[in-house]
Amino acid sequence: MLLVQVLVGGLLLGAIYALFSSGLTLIWGMMNFINFAHGEFVMLGMYAALLVVVWLGGGPAVFGVVVALFLFFMGVAVYASLIRHVLRGPMLAQILSTFGLALLLRYTAFWIFSANFVSLPETWLSGSIDVGGIWLPIPQLIAGLLAITLTIVLHLLLTRTTVGSRLLAVAEDRNAAMLMGIRPDRMQALAWGLSASAAGIAGALMATAYPWSPSVGETFGLIAFVVVALGGFGSVPGAMYAGLIIGLIQSVSAFWLGPIYKDIVVYALFAVLLWLRPQGLMGRA
Repeated sequence: MLLVQVLVGGLLLGAIYALFSSGLTLIWGMMNFINFAHGEFVMLGMYAALLVVVWLGGGPAVFGVVVALFLFFMGVAVYASLIRHVLRGPMLAQILSTFGLALLLRYTAFWIFSANFVSLPETWLSGSIDVGGIWLPIPQLIAGLLAITLTIVLHLLLTRTTVGSRLLAVAEDRNAAMLMGIRPDRMQALAWGLSASAAGIAGALMATAYPWSPSVGETFGLIAFVVVALGGFGSVPGAMYAGLIIGLIQSVSAFWLGPIYKDIVVYALFAVLLWLRPQGLMGRA
């Protein structure tokens, strides 16, 4: 029974990994652009949720909406002020621009919030429930279920809506999309907004269950890259499956071997899988 509880916990954690990683794979699929500041967007979502709770007294329903809107507009602003310009430059400029943005966001958070770990005050999500003899913390349960739902919604947005068709058209051929009356800059700004919003919501959900500090973005950014590479760059369903797999592997390895070994196991299996299938689970060869 304890192992089942560990497996369920791993799936719920993996669902959150899938949500913030889907934003990173969206940017890659749209623009062949790697955002090294993606983990910092997750971190900003956590602090934004904290500020809403502390300053406004809002609960999860309130800070979820606030974080989604705040990170969406921040993603659009980052695209308009930085990304749109470096896209015309060499690959090295693209890499260094988001790496510099990550450092700026991280050390600004250190300056404002200090390096101490913080956590959200108790909300109506606090506590645990018994599900068939398995005790599950309510924050992890709600966060995991909501994360997997939002990941599916993002996939449906890309594949079942007019906006998604325009986003994919720009991803396939920017010039042809322009001839069809689609404005690539507007679509790419929307993609950055959606990507940042997904990362921020995932961060807010993580904040309900785990303490954090400004350096947490580095950890989440690395996990996001592993998830995206494992699932296949540009594939939202691939990111969802890979996130769930990595969450399971981390939980099981921590249970059997100890917490300090969970990342070693994940990265070792990740390296082996990419050696056997470099394009990832659902990527194109």
